[in-house]
Amino acid sequence: MAEIVVSSAVTVLFEKLLSVDFMSLFGSEEITSQLDKLKTKWKHIEAVLADASEKHITQESVKVWLLDLHRLAYDIEDVLDDMATEIMKRNFNDESRGSTSTGKVLKKIIPTCCTNFTPRKLMYDRKMRSALDEITEKLNGFYENNRIDGIDFNTIVALQSNRNFERTEETSLLNHDSPILGREKDEAALLAMLFGDESRNQDVSVVCIVGFGGVGKTTLARLLYYNQKVQDYFQLTAWVCVSNDFNVLAVSKAIYKAFTGEDYTSASLNPLHEALKEKLSNKRFLLVLDDVWNEDHRKWKDVEKPLKGAPGSKILVTARKIRVASAMGSVERHDLGLLSAEDALSLLAKSAIGKHNFDNHPLLSLARDIIKKCKGLPLALLAIGRVLNGKKIDEWDNLLKSEIWSSDDGEGDILPVLKLSYFDLPLHLKKLFVYCSLFPKDYFFNRNGLVLLWMAEGFMSESKRTKTMESLGHQYFEDLLSRSFFQHSSKNKSEYIMHDLMHDLAISVAGDFFFMLDRKIFENGRDEAFDEIRHFSFVNQPDGEFINFKELQKSRCLRTFLPVLVNRWSSFKTSAHELVKLLPRLQLLRVLSFNRCSIDKVPQSIGGLQHLRYLNFSKTKIKEVPEQVGHLYNLQTLLVCDCSELFRLPGHISIEGLEKVTDVQQVMDANLEGKKGLVSLDMKWGDKFNDSRNLKTEYRVIERLRPHSKLNRLKILNYGGMKFPSWFEDPSFDRLTQLTIEGCRNCKHFHSTAFPLLEYLKVSNMKRLEKWSNCDGDKTTRSFPRLRQIHIINCPKLVEVSIGLIPSLRVLILDICLEVVLRGIVVASTAIQNLAIYKIENLIELDVDVLKHLGAVEILKIGFCDG
Repeated sequence: MAEIVVSSAVTVLFEKLLSVDFMSLFGSEEITSQLDKLKTKWKHIEAVLADASEKHITQESVKVWLLDLHRLAYDIEDVLDDMATEIMKRNFNDESRGSTSTGKVLKKIIPTCCTNFTPRKLMYDRKMRSALDEITEKLNGFYENNRIDGIDFNTIVALQSNRNFERTEETSLLNHDSPILGREKDEAALLAMLFGDESRNQDVSVVCIVGFGGVGKTTLARLLYYNQKVQDYFQLTAWVCVSNDFNVLAVSKAIYKAFTGEDYTSASLNPLHEALKEKLSNKRFLLVLDDVWNEDHRKWKDVEKPLKGAPGSKILVTARKIRVASAMGSVERHDLGLLSAEDALSLLAKSAIGKHNFDNHPLLSLARDIIKKCKGLPLALLAIGRVLNGKKIDEWDNLLKSEIWSSDDGEGDILPVLKLSYFDLPLHLKKLFVYCSLFPKDYFFNRNGLVLLWMAEGFMSESKRTKTMESLGHQYFEDLLSRSFFQHSSKNKSEYIMHDLMHDLAISVAGDFFFMLDRKIFENGRDEAFDEIRHFSFVNQPDGEFINFKELQKSRCLRTFLPVLVNRWSSFKTSAHELVKLLPRLQLLRVLSFNRCSIDKVPQSIGGLQHLRYLNFSKTKIKEVPEQVGHLYNLQTLLVCDCSELFRLPGHISIEGLEKVTDVQQVMDANLEGKKGLVSLDMKWGDKFNDSRNLKTEYRVIERLRPHSKLNRLKILNYGGMKFPSWFEDPSFDRLTQLTIEGCRNCKHFHSTAFPLLEYLKVSNMKRLEKWSNCDGDKTTRSFPRLRQIHIINCPKLVEVSIGLIPSLRVLILDICLEVVLRGIVVASTAIQNLAIYKIENLIELDVDVLKHLGAVEILKIGFCDG
């Protein structure tokens, strides 16, 4: 069943398009009316698709019907996104025209309604009305034929509210038919936690076993529960299966019954807690809470209130999510891993042939292959062992080669077990997980890179979002990580992996809209229709054969074109000509990556991909990023890492000719402080200082050009004011790492108190600069804790340097300065490794007072110091 991946983005687009500001740019009541009606019907689509994502749909006719509905949802989002982009264009063009003096006059004398009706706008509006008519007609078709083989459209919508899936309640009783192997170390570690001395002074402490479904948490908890030492140590023991309904009263009643054997019938919580508290008072107890899903710390605190016994009492919890352990204030957590290969082999032998191992058994080779398939997951091994019990060798071989390993509806398959965790995911996390089907098994995920892709696909588009998309994406990644859908890589802490079975699950729920082209597909071909694909990835081939994308010409609705590298040191052999020819046909792309592809020139047609959010040219031979990229109104991410031949790149804002600005209001209209995505900024005045320069105006200009405080890099050239702006002293500029000040010849004092993350500072051609100091002149304070490089060039009048200590300074370059500058900076750091001094006036020698600070110097350059 294809998973819904468009819901939240469509909802946000409707809200945006139907806002007063946006619709005023269209000026079409007909389009507004169409959108309004479509929005109402969209709620029904969303309800049906969301419900379908949480149910097993078995009737083929209903599957086809829902697939068509999902396809229509994609189409709706494409049309709405097109409209939103058009509005951005119109808004931008209106602002551009309005910023000129002529444009301002025209705005006053020509009504907005008249300027909206240009030939191009009329043609576009006609096109949109046609597209909306087509969508509405299709949608009406679903409503008119809302009964398919007895399945009522409205009934499916009504069922949406009943979404909780049922879990089989586990009891404390050990299943003697299910062997327990390979958990000796886990058992010993947990026994130490249960008997640990560190918590005996507490009334009760929580120990949590965490792992994903099927790994054996409940089985291990049972093993501990019936351990004779445990039974002897604790005066009272109780087992409660909690599952997903963590109602405080219901859970409290279950705990009371487990300890007393009696039902508590009253609906009042307080007397129940009093009775439970009395029962446990001064008793060392063990309470097992199996299969806990609650992440609400407040609910747990309410349940926990009466659970106070003698010191050493323990609550043992099993859970799939790390967040459950955190919510319950777990003192100790044990992450339950997979079985080793040998233990897995023993478990399979017990289950399949009733022996301890496969030694000297003809099934040994096949058994080893099967445990590789099961990846050490106990539940999978037990299930497949029962299927194979009593079967002959050829039947083992057939099962090993069967489709059960990629099927999601076989009764003995592990995927339905993992789906319990998947069904529990909220819809927005399901979409993110399904997207991972585009990556191959054993792929090392980079969290930052994956979040950028999720952003581009619109998965972070929530209407009431208060966080940035990046921070929201990282929060969602943490949610998936805490539920074991990702795991930390053992090789690199900054990378993550997805267990093979989780990857199989992602593939099984992705449906026809996702497709990863890998070696297997190369060899076996593909039967599915390419025109259905929305998200496409391809994996590099070990023997380096060329990848043919001709079939993708049918994929006019493609949103994702993503090369995926398994071997990081290889590249893709692709036909650049074929890629260039393909792009104009893929007008709906959101994600386009050429990472490691064999291209050396960016296609000019890229400027026409108006839906594009993510563009990656990393590790290619391109020489420049064309200006057409600047026409991509929706672009969020542009990556050009390791492009060794790249020489030209638009990427930051450079404002030139600032000496011509006379109206300070124009500077305020630029609203640089509101451009939160701005990373790098250049402010440039002309290098000719004559009577036409108004120094007071230049100060007001730079004062009002205050950028967003999260700027990384700032360059100020030829500013003519007498002093630097007040925001230079604002400590909120806590991300600035590079600061370059050149040619600001009238400034006499550089006052440094802000920029705590500054790593690179260049002060050049400041011919009137006399003083550089921190706020209080205290030479023992740390003014720049991260500063690594200082370049002071052509500052001949700088006579006072009082900047405090700079412990991280490694590189110091001085050129055309006084000796006092050298002394003032050298005494601020003892960690300088690279020192270059040129044309230092009055420098005769490096005396003891200077040399004692230069013990770390490895590179020393002295030039043109005539004395």
